Amino acid sequence: MDLGIKRFLRKLGPGLITGASDDDPSRIATYSQAGAQFGLKTLWTALISTPLMISIQEMCARIGIVTRQGLTRVIRDNYPKPVLYAVMLISFTAVIFNIGADISAVGAVSNLLFPQIPTIAFCLVFTCLLALILIRFSYRKLSSLMKWLCLAFFAYFIVPFLVGQNWQYVITNLLIPTISLNKGFVLILVAILGTTISPYLFFWQASTEVEEREHSKSLVVNKKIMDDMEIDVDLGMLFSNVIMFFIILTTGTVLFNAHITQINTVDQAAQALRPLAGNAAYLLFALGIFGSAFIAIPVLAGSLSYMYAEALGTGVSLDRKFHEAKSFYMVLIVSLAVGLLMNLLGLSPIKMLIYSAVLYGLIAPILILIILHICNNRSILKRYVNGWLSNVFGIITFIVMAAVAILFLYLQFA
Repeated sequence: MDLGIKRFLRKLGPGLITGASDDDPSRIATYSQAGAQFGLKTLWTALISTPLMISIQEMCARIGIVTRQGLTRVIRDNYPKPVLYAVMLISFTAVIFNIGADISAVGAVSNLLFPQIPTIAFCLVFTCLLALILIRFSYRKLSSLMKWLCLAFFAYFIVPFLVGQNWQYVITNLLIPTISLNKGFVLILVAILGTTISPYLFFWQASTEVEEREHSKSLVVNKKIMDDMEIDVDLGMLFSNVIMFFIILTTGTVLFNAHITQINTVDQAAQALRPLAGNAAYLLFALGIFGSAFIAIPVLAGSLSYMYAEALGTGVSLDRKFHEAKSFYMVLIVSLAVGLLMNLLGLSPIKMLIYSAVLYGLIAPILILIILHICNNRSILKRYVNGWLSNVFGIITFIVMAAVAILFLYLQFA
C-alpha cells in the first residue's frame, strides 16, 4: 500500500467510527421508512445534516483533545451537579432503549437468513459475542476492528446500482428540498434529523479522543493534531450521511415505486427488497445491517461506561483489563444485558425506538447548549475556543434540534 495512503488511513479513527455508528440498525429503519413512504423527497436531509453533525462533533473532539477529559468529566467539573445527574439519567435510559432496538434488529435479520433458528437465539448469541469482544479487546484492537467493519457499509453503495436510477431526478431531490406539511412527512423529517444528531455520539467522540491522546507520542496540542482531527471528523460525518443518502435512494427507488410504503423495521426493508431487487440486493442490505450493529452497539454501550467512569472521576477506559476496571465493564455488560432482556420480555422494537427518540429529543438541545458554552470558555479550552463559524453552525444545530424536539413531542402526543 502507498505510504501516503497509509498515513491518511492512520488519521481516521474516532470520527470515522462515530460517524459509522450513527447509522445503526434503528436509523437504517428510519431511513428505509423515509424512502419507502416518500420516495426520494427526503434525500436533501443528508446534505443539510452533514455540516450540522460536523460542527457539533468537532467541538466534542476538541473538548477531549484539549482537556484530556471526556465530556461527562468536563460537565461534572464545571456545572452544577443536578445538570450532570439529569444528563446521565436521560442519556442512560435513551441509550439502553436504543441498544434493545438494535439487538432486536440483528436477531430479526439473522432469522430471515436462517429461519429455522429462533430470533431470540440470535439476539442472545450476538449480545454475548459483543460483550466478550468488548471485555477482551484493548481500545486499539477494538478501534482497528471497527474501522475494518466500516467496509460493510459499502454494501449500501452498491445496492442502488443493481436497479435502474434516474440520476437527474436523484440530484434534483438532493439539491432542492421538498417539504410537505402533512403529518406523516413532518414526522419522518423530524425522525431523520432527530436521530442523526444523537447525544451519545457527543460523549463517545470526546472520550475516544482522550483514548487517542493517551496513545499519542505528542504531549502538546498543536495545529497538526487539530487538523488531523478535523479530517477524521469531517470524513466520518460525511461517510455517515452518504450512507443515509444511499439507503433512502435504495428504498425510495425500489420500495416506493412498488407501492410498499410501510416499513417499520430493518428486517421488513430487507425482506421487501428481495423479490423486487433480487437476492444480491437483499444480502448486501443485510450485510450492512450486521456491520452497523457491530459498530453501533459497542459505541452505545461504551458511551455509557465512559459517562459512568468520568462522572466518578475514576479515569478508567477500554484500555484497562477487566480486573483493573470492573465497574467500567459492569456498566457495559449491564447495558447490553438490559437491552437483551427487553427483547426476552417481548418489548416492541418500535416502542423502544420511540422512547429513545423522545429522550434524545429532550436531551440533545440541552447538551448542544452546554457544548457551545464549554467551547467558548477560555478557562477550559484556552486558545482552542470556537471561531465565529463554529458558533454559527452550533447555534443553527441547536435551533434545528430544539425545533425537532418540540415538533416530535407534539406529533407523538397531540
